[in-house]
Amino acid sequence: MKDLAIRPWSREFIRIVSWNIERGLQFPRILEFLRTIEADLILLQEVDLNARRTHFSDIASELAQALNMNFVFGKEFQELSEGSQAFPAFQGQATLSPWPLSRGRMIQFRDQSNFWHPRWYVPELGVFQRRNGGRIALVAEASVYGRRLVAYNLHLESKGDDALRVRQLAEVLDDCRRYVNRPVFVIGGDFNLIASRGDAARLLREAGFHDAVRLHERPTTPVHGLAHHAHAIDWIFASEDLKFQGRVHDDVHGSDHYPVSMTVPVWR
Repeated sequence: MKDLAIRPWSREFIRIVSWNIERGLQFPRILEFLRTIEADLILLQEVDLNARRTHFSDIASELAQALNMNFVFGKEFQELSEGSQAFPAFQGQATLSPWPLSRGRMIQFRDQSNFWHPRWYVPELGVFQRRNGGRIALVAEASVYGRRLVAYNLHLESKGDDALRVRQLAEVLDDCRRYVNRPVFVIGGDFNLIASRGDAARLLREAGFHDAVRLHERPTTPVHGLAHHAHAIDWIFASEDLKFQGRVHDDVHGSDHYPVSMTVPVWR
């Protein structure tokens, strides 16, 4: 966690962005968008640390430094083909904000896929993505215009079925219930499912969460050839039903996902 003594902008709205940045492979484009969007809270998934494919960079730290923001980073997987024994490589989630961040922690989901585990008969090559670790939610608290906001930065499992992903989401909602004096909750990230329908939508609705993007399942991944279909799998949900203005930024090409954002009037 990094904490900077900075004073954020003063304006009449709050903006939150979530984006799976595909490890940070297109760092200049990612930075350009995040600098332009001027978000109060940024939730990033698939963020590399010391990986060969991203030139052994600390993507979260470099973005935070360039944007003059605080950040929290949570390690999801050790990427076995991307580092060395002396200098291991990781992939995880990063939460950034110009506002103070505190109480950073991780929820490593109890239910995990075993797809990524190393096996003696699978070479440790990048194409096979052998990993140690498991999917997480990165939790951090931000003080935004004097109000406490708890952000859950999710990356639900891409392998397995929706039932597994729903169980992981349920762990996050159970964690929210631990808070006695309820702050504003934001749950955002790569859900790897359509969270506006089925059991995921039911759980979120029962827990009092509202779709903050509200774009009727508009795809958040681009189409790459005939075999790859676009999907609506990136979401932001908030615990208060505010006057959201949501957007899928499908004109931004810095990843294999599009950024999604919500903008709301300042809560005072």
